[in-house]
Amino acid sequence: MNIGIVCYPTFGGSGVVATELGKALAQKGHKVHFITYRQPARLDFFSENLCYHEVVVNDYPLFDYAPYELALTSKLVDVAKFEKLDFLHVHYAIPHASAAYFAKQILKSQGIHINVITTLHGTDITLVGKDATYEPAVTFSINESDGVTAVSQSLMKDTFNNFDITNEIKVIPNFIDISRFQQKPKDYFKKATAPNNEKLIIHTSNFRKVKRVQDVVQVFKKINEKIDSKLLLVGDGPERNSIEKLCRDLGVCDKIMFLGKQVAIEEILSVCDLFLLTSESESFGLVALEAMAAKVPVISSNTGGIPEINIHGTTGFLSDVGNVNEMAENAIRLLSDSVMFAQFQDNAYEQAKKFDLEKIMPLYENFYREICEKNNCQETSII
Repeated sequence: MNIGIVCYPTFGGSGVVATELGKALAQKGHKVHFITYRQPARLDFFSENLCYHEVVVNDYPLFDYAPYELALTSKLVDVAKFEKLDFLHVHYAIPHASAAYFAKQILKSQGIHINVITTLHGTDITLVGKDATYEPAVTFSINESDGVTAVSQSLMKDTFNNFDITNEIKVIPNFIDISRFQQKPKDYFKKATAPNNEKLIIHTSNFRKVKRVQDVVQVFKKINEKIDSKLLLVGDGPERNSIEKLCRDLGVCDKIMFLGKQVAIEEILSVCDLFLLTSESESFGLVALEAMAAKVPVISSNTGGIPEINIHGTTGFLSDVGNVNEMAENAIRLLSDSVMFAQFQDNAYEQAKKFDLEKIMPLYENFYREICEKNNCQETSII
């Protein structure tokens, strides 16, 4: 197949999944074209089957904000036409789904058909998409897509509950490359970070309000009162300053390390003992799955799609959003019981294997074939 992938080129879950999917499809022999305004963070290699097309947005004095959606639409038309794409697979509905629809109509006027698949990832539905400013465009774009997928059962239900959707939605969960996240010996990092053999607690996110990173700090303080430990905060974002202030107010600055954005997250996870995810909303919780693949149990909120990954009492523990006391109690209990902890490590890894790339990628390939069969695509274009 000849596939155009549109995503945000950031460290966020939708961009990571889209990039890893494209790389895997290319390795399987499909031709993959990434179309975005910057090279995706995880696009760390190229092959004869991988191409990157930059969307250039020119600034003009007339515009307060450059019209990225129109620039993207024009680029999609250009790439689809001259690379003879079979599909445009857009990740995150806003504004990618509407840009893809617009591009499809332009191509149709020129006698060219292209299939559009939209993958919904989370806040494009649960937060931003519900805004009255965007809702009509999001609803229309989803309904006009040739195929729609969601990354969890929870997100699919939210989409039907919040929008007037007449299209079918297929759940294809997020995934990881399990081999990448298997524990690796990084003793030097462990010794440098925890010289007194402290327990290492980790959280990674984009530090937005919805992630409730302040709750992570509150939970950690309670853990540290009982168990000598350190907290690794991976990522960055708008809440960074308030999180730092909270660390100072609680007197735990010497126990917390801000590591910033990291590409090789698996190397950090390999030396950690526990993952904290306190989000107010999570459509899937890819970061939790990455932790579990490194045999790191998860203490999390029970919102959205997280319970589809983190199994309460098996791979970690779930609590209501904001219940920092219960989260801390569960963490302390787990870290204090070596037998339970070892069992949870094994359980987390076994659960993560269910979401291995090699198991999930064929679901996308089969979905592409279904859409092609429905739209009478040329069979010669399908591998």
